[in-house]
Amino acid sequence: MSPAPYLELQAVEAWLGPRPVFRDLSLALHLGEHTVVLGPNGSGKSSLIRLLSRELYPVVKPGSALRIFGSGTVNLWNLRARMGLVSADLQAAYGGGVPAEQVVLSGFFGSVGIGRSQVATPAQRRRVAELMAELGLERLAGRPFGQLSEGQRRRLLLARALVHRPELLVLDEPTNGLDLRARHEQLALLRQLARSGTTLLLVTHQIEAIIPEVQRCVLLREGAVVGDGPAAALLADEPLSSLFDTPLRVLEAGGWRQVLPA
Repeated sequence: MSPAPYLELQAVEAWLGPRPVFRDLSLALHLGEHTVVLGPNGSGKSSLIRLLSRELYPVVKPGSALRIFGSGTVNLWNLRARMGLVSADLQAAYGGGVPAEQVVLSGFFGSVGIGRSQVATPAQRRRVAELMAELGLERLAGRPFGQLSEGQRRRLLLARALVHRPELLVLDEPTNGLDLRARHEQLALLRQLARSGTTLLLVTHQIEAIIPEVQRCVLLREGAVVGDGPAAALLADEPLSSLFDTPLRVLEAGGWRQVLPA
């Protein structure tokens, strides 16, 4: 485990408009430890990602701190090089006419699409071609984003997140909206990345989207951590029933889990 967490929150308070999402949140997440943050809708999962990506800022107050990769001062360009992000917010930001290749290429610039002033280097274009080939997207290079399937869009955003070979990959609801085949393909890609040394942070409310490589589970409810420990201990009947406030039964096979009503 890294001595300096990639995310360290100490007594963090944060608001979205007039609504507080966190009142006193403390949490540390480490490189080399695949983690899932699990919770019902409205628990603060997406807001946690926004704290990490610097889209949401905490209230400055005594005794409170937010450190990313060990620093309280974050350079966004350095952060984008070390952390890849795939989220529904990012997907929604892309217009339907952006060519698939430009979606991936824009990861180098931290932008949505490519502007006139953004000129890609030959090395950057080679990296994009390499990633699109690895993810089975090479035939889509000129296709508009809006004409692609949900699974293809999600894989393009995954390729975009990987352009810098990041140490950390953050995925917000990675299988939401995918059909069965696209879901299985997405999860297979995540397993490959986990095994290759990229640290994964999954944020979801779907237990079936948690790959077997996940080691740690953080349970979040109403902006507070209500459980934190080994995935094997927390992805079980009693903790999940309490988290979602409904009787649940967890079935496990080969490291995968499915949840049924108890």
